[in-house]
Amino acid sequence: MNLINSLSGDIKAALKAAEKDRVRVLRSILADLRNAGIEKGATPDSGSDDPASRLDEAGQMAVLRSAVKRRKDAAGQYREGGREELAEIEEGEVEIIDGYLPAALSEEELDALVISAVAECGAEGMADMGKVMKVVMPVIDGRSDGGSVSQAVKKALG
Repeated sequence: MNLINSLSGDIKAALKAAEKDRVRVLRSILADLRNAGIEKGATPDSGSDDPASRLDEAGQMAVLRSAVKRRKDAAGQYREGGREELAEIEEGEVEIIDGYLPAALSEEELDALVISAVAECGAEGMADMGKVMKVVMPVIDGRSDGGSVSQAVKKALG
């Protein structure tokens, strides 16, 4: 089942269960996907009139990752402003969206991929960090954020 159908079905289920917060988040994600599909401007892939169907799976995952990043940033800003209750709401939304993303890499898996990338490009020091990042980021394919990858590369390069 594709993401659009899954979201639509989950919205209906959340409406029946009177889960207002979940409905709000899922509708927001669906709107983000539709907006991205409109921006892309291509014809729908599945014969559907839904603009969200214009995105391939990678495009859909990019929209979801962007939504997660926005909410994490907002949570951080709320915390800095002393608004813990709003930060918790944003983090709850992140948990809902994370359910639609591929599983994140564990620290050990990330370290192994970075070590492999270091060996592949022959990196010897911090000056080669960019080379390693270019090799490892496509392999990770959004299953880890850039900050975590950067930390792992710095650790591997010493």
